[in-house]
Amino acid sequence: MKSIAVMGLGAMGSGMARRLIGAGFPVVVYNRSRARTEGFPTVASTPREAAAGADVVISMLADDAASRSAWLGDDGALAGARPGTVLIESSTLSVPWVLDLAGRGFPFLDAPVTGSKPQAQAGELLFLVGGEAAVLDSVRDALAPMSRGAVHLGPHGSGALMKLVNNFLCGVQAASLAEAMVVIERAGLDRDQALEILSNGAPGSPLLRNLSKKMVAREYTPNFALKLMAKDLSYAIEEGRRHGLPIETAQAALGLFRGAVEKGLGEQDLSAVVESLR
Repeated sequence: MKSIAVMGLGAMGSGMARRLIGAGFPVVVYNRSRARTEGFPTVASTPREAAAGADVVISMLADDAASRSAWLGDDGALAGARPGTVLIESSTLSVPWVLDLAGRGFPFLDAPVTGSKPQAQAGELLFLVGGEAAVLDSVRDALAPMSRGAVHLGPHGSGALMKLVNNFLCGVQAASLAEAMVVIERAGLDRDQALEILSNGAPGSPLLRNLSKKMVAREYTPNFALKLMAKDLSYAIEEGRRHGLPIETAQAALGLFRGAVEKGLGEQDLSAVVESLR
């Protein structure tokens, strides 16, 4: 079986690594904070060490800066990877950085995922893949324990762009739900009745139903951290500008999420954005 290195053991990466280990793959993990590596059988002290000897290197990190730190430099994964090692960047990143990474001389896939912590733990993620189809086919066996599938979207950058579009829509819906929730509460409508109408009507979606439950219960254990949604919206806005579109709805949502971060809510679930308005 392929030997696999996993860099980043946050809410997503830890679940992905455990799925691979459970499927019998030899897995070495790396995380900047050593505390998160407890319980994993093989732990590397640097990204370079993690990548050395691996057939596949998977990265699941917070942002461009964290990704650059893990891949580049004397202790970076690129310095340790052997020729032919398949690099898979599953973080939600800017398209320009992904294209830069794709040009570093290794078989490479940008393969961010849909789903959050529960899907990572259950192996129900969906990989959104940019890169060569043949490279994707060569690692489908490694992706299978973590996912319900992998969709090939086109050349390098296609997966990264699709993920930004996906999260931009989620962020706008979350922001609008937060505002709707506070209007309902301040106006004195029956909140449960109003949310039932919204959830089962035209605005209804799995996201709206999930986030509205968290907002009502004020239970914000993070499945997807609020600060990461702010980051994703900012990357989506940058990508829109590259294509001549300001994406004004994303800018409005970003303002709400940044305000929530400033109020100390960044580490909580993205549904906590409602608390910045209450």
